[in-house]
Amino acid sequence: QVQLVESGGGLVQPGGSLRLSCAASGSFFSINDMGWYRQAPGKERELVADISSGGSTNYADSVKGRFTSSRDNAKNTVYLQVNSLKPEDTAVYYCYADSLLGDFKVYRYWGQGTQVTVSS
Repeated sequence: QVQLVESGGGLVQPGGSLRLSCAASGSFFSINDMGWYRQAPGKERELVADISSGGSTNYADSVKGRFTSSRDNAKNTVYLQVNSLKPEDTAVYYCYADSLLGDFKVYRYWGQGTQVTVSS
């Protein structure tokens, strides 16, 4: 099993910044892709960013140039630096990790979610 613990959400004014963190622990051989989704009230969950074990990233068009994903493979941790926040970025942010387990299959695990609220 793999556990993901998120931190770093909060209330911020428009134009502000936050840094979200997500640390994975448990029994696994390796972690492949990691990333972030978000879900706003009344909306479907959407992919925000993903990052491969080699550091290649992809971003939703709505966050390009404002959000940056990075990871520390030694710590099994993924980060999301969110800058120039807008009210429409308000959502619960969920991290995920695609983990290779002992049966040599890859499973996706999810964090508990962290609330980001952008409001003046």
